[in-house]
Amino acid sequence: MHRILGYADRWTLRSGETVRIQASCDNVARYRADIVRLICGDDMPAGPGFKETVIAELGEIAGRFQPIEIGSFGLVEADPALDTGGAFAIALTIFPTMPGEGEQCLMARARPDRRAGSGLFIDDKARLLLRIGDGKGGFADLAADVAVPAQRWLRIVAGYDPASGAAFIAQRGVHGFPLDAPAGMKRARLQSLRPAETGLDLTFASVWSGREAKPRMTRFYNGRIEAPALLRGNLAESEIEALLQGSIDDATKTRVIAAWDFAQGMSGERMIDTGPHGLHGRLVNMPTRAVTGARWDGSVHDWTRDPSHYAAVHFHDDDLEDCGWETDFTFTVPANLKSGIYAARLTGLGEHAGEEERIPFFVVPAKGAARAKIAFLASTHTFMAYANSHYRTDDADMEMKSGNFLTLNPWELYLNEHRELGMSPYDTHSDGTGVCYSSRLRPLFSMQVKNRVWAFNGDTHVTDWLDATGFDYDIVTDDMIHEGGLAALEPYNVIVTGAHPEYWSTGMWDAAVEYQQQGGRLMYLGGNGFYWRHAVHPGKPHVIEVRRAESGARYWGTAPGEAYHSFTGEYGGLWRRLGRPPQGLVGVGTVATGFDFGSYYRRMKDASNPRAAWIFEGVAGDIIGDFGSKGSGAAGEEIDRADFSLGTPAHALIIARSEAHSRYFNLAPEETLFHHPTINGEEAEACYADIVFYECPNGGALFATGSISWPAALAHEGYNNNVSRITENVLRRFADDAPFEMPDDAGK
Repeated sequence: MHRILGYADRWTLRSGETVRIQASCDNVARYRADIVRLICGDDMPAGPGFKETVIAELGEIAGRFQPIEIGSFGLVEADPALDTGGAFAIALTIFPTMPGEGEQCLMARARPDRRAGSGLFIDDKARLLLRIGDGKGGFADLAADVAVPAQRWLRIVAGYDPASGAAFIAQRGVHGFPLDAPAGMKRARLQSLRPAETGLDLTFASVWSGREAKPRMTRFYNGRIEAPALLRGNLAESEIEALLQGSIDDATKTRVIAAWDFAQGMSGERMIDTGPHGLHGRLVNMPTRAVTGARWDGSVHDWTRDPSHYAAVHFHDDDLEDCGWETDFTFTVPANLKSGIYAARLTGLGEHAGEEERIPFFVVPAKGAARAKIAFLASTHTFMAYANSHYRTDDADMEMKSGNFLTLNPWELYLNEHRELGMSPYDTHSDGTGVCYSSRLRPLFSMQVKNRVWAFNGDTHVTDWLDATGFDYDIVTDDMIHEGGLAALEPYNVIVTGAHPEYWSTGMWDAAVEYQQQGGRLMYLGGNGFYWRHAVHPGKPHVIEVRRAESGARYWGTAPGEAYHSFTGEYGGLWRRLGRPPQGLVGVGTVATGFDFGSYYRRMKDASNPRAAWIFEGVAGDIIGDFGSKGSGAAGEEIDRADFSLGTPAHALIIARSEAHSRYFNLAPEETLFHHPTINGEEAEACYADIVFYECPNGGALFATGSISWPAALAHEGYNNNVSRITENVLRRFADDAPFEMPDDAGK
């Protein structure tokens, strides 16, 4: 039922730092709070078993319900300079994506609960609606005769004169777009009312409901808004015509109270007012920026070259950046607490004694403190990318992709019913556009243990194995690498990844390259890693951005002209498409995905090379990993192979290769130029995973397994198996200070 939900204000902590836990309870009056060290989150029958250790008991906490305010909007706080004092006009350009789906606010200074103020809306019949209220019972509105079409740019001008009651709404399709929307002008004489406006905020894409408690906003608009402006006085016909053509003549400029230019400040949340009063506002809940606007004609694809083509903001009724919950309790990391994965465990009391919630965070070594030689990489940005994904419930083809009947877990059903928890970059918004942003300041089901064995939960197979085999290790996180670069990695002899380190920012990628160049060792124990470039918000590190440009295994594709990140201006998409294939960093790169059954590896000729023979000490036979708790094989789900044409070093040794994959394994889109019947695991020539080893400069080395399912085989038969033994052999050698020797023919 998930009656207790929560999140942490931060994920990466050092000794002396404090994490704040925000929780919301559904009819749970009290719960017990403990801090636990998480070792393994997999409670499935075939897995290693769920494991945690209590390290602090925080006592009982009173439960309370905390609501979520989902949906993005623009806000300009109340200012006397916004007061029109008489006749006024509104001008803006819009691209509605769901007209007719309930009433939607475009621009308003209003309190609908008191029938106060003024605003421009799209009504439930997809007509523009100008609404006026004096806050004393007087109320009037004017609806246009022509409905606004979906997916078309329109320029809108509307106005009202309280002295005479004269009102008008004019709309026209933007010239140059195919199937221009029909033009229309509606005039009427309404009741003579002076709109109540004193003390009212101005909002875009939503309007205040009048409630003090969340949710405070209502009537969310889905679509894009560009160049909104507020003008004073009655407009002449020529002025209206100029505004409908997208221009303001010199005479009209003197009427401008405010004019917001969304082409400015693209990487932030400020709405810049170019008018005389500097009535700047802010965007709430991260509507999408760096999207094409009404001026975009296909000649510009990089918003940094000409932001005027990207002067629009795309608002959605399901955007969410921050739940904004109040803190329920805190925990300060003790000085002697070992680096590792921890969680606040919330356990319901009384009639809800079976309810639990674990809210993970990562304790890393204090700066300058003694460190282990081994670091496990917590892929925090990948965890954020999968946050609250809905593709297993939303995608009609999931059973075809998985090759079996779809079985949904209770948490997936709950998440499907509670869309207020927000989306992931694997999802599409309610209007069908792709989700670009993901925030961790909300309850995240991708971070839950006793859950689907994927992302965070899947990575605990590696931490469980490290504990079981007695290796001393620290935690490093994506956040640390993105912020600190090489300094986050260089103290360690070896960095060990989890099953799926998929998302890498430019700073992280560059740090990994530098680490290897100076002699670091990397053990990549997963598949489909180092795949997508993402960006991190420059002022809000809790938010990442993903653009699904051109190719790759994905659930939606970036629209034309929108492949550049709004946060950084960098081109998004696959690292392979950016000229940095994963093969050049870790020897292997994504080749195929398949979710029915895993398979095994067979030793290759290179396994007997003296450079790599030590990897197989204590390993008998040629078959490796014909077992595991994910698909019964160590080579499965998403697999990578070597490709010397894409950057696998010439001296790399392919020591094992998977085989016997099923027809439900299909080549990744970037692996084939066109679809054909033989792109599956049974017939494709190159549908396999490779285990690769090679030496790096300055004593470093690389080991890659090329499969998401490899970690799920580590615990088989009480950790006494060939997958575990190979991994242990490699880690012991990689942690040793003795340098590796580059072969004489390396680079030739």
